[in-house]
Amino acid sequence: MISDAFEPYLLRTFISVCQHGSLSGAAQQAGRAQSALSTQIRRLEELLGQRLLRRTGRGVVPTTEGELLLTYATRILALGETVAARLKERTVMGNVRVGLSEDVAVSALPAALGRLRRACPHVHLEVVVDHGDALAERWNDGELDVAIGVSSSFNADPVHAWNVELYWVCAIDEQIDAALPLDVIVYAEPCAWRRLMFDALLNAGRDFRVTVTSPNIGVITAAVESGLGVALLPAENIRPETMRIISLAESDGPILSVNYGLYAVPRQSDSIRAAVELLTESFHAMTQPLR
Repeated sequence: MISDAFEPYLLRTFISVCQHGSLSGAAQQAGRAQSALSTQIRRLEELLGQRLLRRTGRGVVPTTEGELLLTYATRILALGETVAARLKERTVMGNVRVGLSEDVAVSALPAALGRLRRACPHVHLEVVVDHGDALAERWNDGELDVAIGVSSSFNADPVHAWNVELYWVCAIDEQIDAALPLDVIVYAEPCAWRRLMFDALLNAGRDFRVTVTSPNIGVITAAVESGLGVALLPAENIRPETMRIISLAESDGPILSVNYGLYAVPRQSDSIRAAVELLTESFHAMTQPLR
């Protein structure tokens, strides 16, 4: 008999909470209320008769029993996706050339590509990660079948488009002195986020100085966590246990956002259509604003 504890939605919630290290972080990514996720975790603990998470000063971590479940939960979900793929009437095969903008490539999209690989094991993925303008050039040169990047860089109509809201963030224990120039952490040019940040600060008459410049969002998030300055980040990249959202230039103005698009070649094989479907689903989840 299959245990009710192994309902996929309960396992996905548990894995997400463990990955984020907090219920709030998992709730933000899912675009759901924290109380709903807390109820699911309690339900899972009741079904298994074990305490799965324990609180720390910086969030939650799995207990010994939780670590064991985390290992098996990941395998259970991956196996379910594999079985579903094998039961399809027709095997999806072929090559898909996917281009991802670097600023979104480290978030929800790798998970989508992983699901595509498990669901369609005969699809060969060629993934390229680059900054927006270079990615658009690859697209224009016919080097990609699917691309996700800043819409302003592309001279084409996207299959889907989304606004990604950006938030001013600093280290969780950093204090901002309004009397001093603001230390900012920015992407290397060319970058829509960088231009958006500078325009907002200039319009607000806020003095600032660049402390860290990097083309890598991993470096930028690490710099924020280390207290080296303030950055603009989407909800997906904000870690509540090490960062906090602050109000700066946009406090009396509109929310800052960047429009992204998913681009796909007009003539699509089954493998390209599968990639578009999973990437669309994951990118839409990534763009949910904080509540």
